Amino acid sequence: MTTTSPVLDALKRALGVTPRGKAALHPAKRSQEGRLFDDEFQRKLETLALVSRRVFAGRMRAERRSKKQGSGVEFADHRAYVPGDDFRFVDWNVYQRFGRLLVRLYEEEEDLSIYLIVDCSASMGFGAPSKFDQARRLAAALAYVGLANLDRVTLVGASGEGNVRLPPTRGKNRIFKVLHFLEQLETSGATDLGQSLTTFVAQHKRRGLAILLSDLYDPAGFENGINVLRYNKFEPYVLHLVEPPGGFAGQESIVGDINVYDCETGEEREVTVTEQVLRNVREAHRQYDASIQRFCTRAHVPYFPAPADVPFDELVLGLLRRGGLLY
Repeated sequence: MTTTSPVLDALKRALGVTPRGKAALHPAKRSQEGRLFDDEFQRKLETLALVSRRVFAGRMRAERRSKKQGSGVEFADHRAYVPGDDFRFVDWNVYQRFGRLLVRLYEEEEDLSIYLIVDCSASMGFGAPSKFDQARRLAAALAYVGLANLDRVTLVGASGEGNVRLPPTRGKNRIFKVLHFLEQLETSGATDLGQSLTTFVAQHKRRGLAILLSDLYDPAGFENGINVLRYNKFEPYVLHLVEPPGGFAGQESIVGDINVYDCETGEEREVTVTEQVLRNVREAHRQYDASIQRFCTRAHVPYFPAPADVPFDELVLGLLRRGGLLY
């Protein structure tokens, strides 16, 4: 049986706030101004692809080194010669010096599989600007960089109601298919990263980079989903979508009797908000973010906060220049 942590419970209840007696607006019913991927967005994609050429791993017999050994060009190790080995790989220098027949081993080069997993749970739809829109822009940008480097890119929309996916694709001309897929995604349902990523692992046998774009508001614990990726030999990266400072906890004017509700389960509760309550929520939010960073550090999972109010290209450029993403 799973239990909801008090910290996460407070955070999720704080996501939907409305004065008592008035109906709250569900994120699926909000109208969005402007196109998600306009012409300016597409121009920025090409700039990101150019900047990333020496940072982003890829191939077509590529630049990414595998842990497997084979017939690549980078020397890896020696092993003893056995009958049937190709004489072209015998290290004759070693034989002349030590009289031992050793075969040179090389690092095999392989193409990179990139999985971009976008959290489509209802909590992603709250906030202004939208965390969900930011996640989709980041996914599109990272997908384009991967496609430009001839890597295999797969997109997954994950929620507790089930996953939807765009099968593996390759080449820059496939970006419009990617944009169309992302534009069709909608937020709904509760967050269940453990179940969503268990399904993801079952559907994708080819291991690679698994980039999770989520606010990580999972009542069962954000650790479950990340561990599913780790234990199944994917390389997880966490892009944590966070609200801008002016959210519920940052609004000093929200005081008095209000209704708060869980935007994913619909549960409501009447709360008397005081300045002390707001301070408690801010502290709970800070502790929750710190717990995510601690977990990722201990598990050696790269972690990057992605504020919803920072331009997507600045975030991607920052990730690439730091050299911590997609090696």
